[in-house]
Amino acid sequence: MIPNLNNLPTYDTVGVMERVDRFCKRSIKNTSKVEGLKLALSMIDLTTLEGKDTPGKVRQLCYKALHLCENIDDIPNVAAVCVYPAFVKIAKNELKGTPIQVASVATAFPSGQSDLQTKIMDTSFAVEQGADEIDMVISRGHFLAGHYNYVYDEIAAIKEACGKAHLKVILETGELDTLDNVRKASEIAMYAGADFIKTSTGKIQPAATMPVTYVMLDAIRDFYLKTGKIIGMKPAGGISNSKIALQYLVMLNEVLGTKWMNKNYFRFGASSLANDILMQLVKSETGFYQSSNYFSKD
Repeated sequence: MIPNLNNLPTYDTVGVMERVDRFCKRSIKNTSKVEGLKLALSMIDLTTLEGKDTPGKVRQLCYKALHLCENIDDIPNVAAVCVYPAFVKIAKNELKGTPIQVASVATAFPSGQSDLQTKIMDTSFAVEQGADEIDMVISRGHFLAGHYNYVYDEIAAIKEACGKAHLKVILETGELDTLDNVRKASEIAMYAGADFIKTSTGKIQPAATMPVTYVMLDAIRDFYLKTGKIIGMKPAGGISNSKIALQYLVMLNEVLGTKWMNKNYFRFGASSLANDILMQLVKSETGFYQSSNYFSKD
């Protein structure tokens, strides 16, 4: 059932910015920094979602996922590889026998501008091809028009079409205008059956920001206190360097705690982040930076 949206907390933008600023000023010792970088690496969804994607590009991305940096000890696997439905079977074959999940966008990504039946077919096809996770987009036009029941019912229908696959619900927060709207959309998604809530497609600016992520984490915490159910979080887009990733992990730990500090409940949708983390880990291991040219972009 759709939640009561009239009794939600309201957010003062200045207050949220001040809270977030404190997370960014935490001091992290070098040993903890290395462990944090490895944790962040294990939470990344390596992604290729371009019109020019090809089977070869997807295979290359899967190869990268399996061979991140073989001359550093204890490098974890990334969490998942995310592709369009047409490439799910290829990715699934390339990653067979590994712990790396295959995620697929669906529901007329990134615009969401399609009818429900087409979105269900899109989702069902990705699941049939072997997707472990589905990243759907909400209908922002309906949400902004106040058609909250429509958005709820659509998410619930896609959740049913997912079967055993986990559902990440993309709010596209850059189009929601206010932090209060972000909170409302988070509530609707969680009560409709989302396993994760996700900030952005990465195609709209601004994408993930720490204030928006803070509001979504706040919603997840309140939902957990009410229901006992753990919902995951995925900031996506614009998180390109290690320093920012560590700030997100500080915020995650302080708002939600250690239960969420793993790839089952937190992901980064930021493929370029992987290379920056690898460069930082190489420096920690050897004392020298490697050029970014030593790491493939895809």
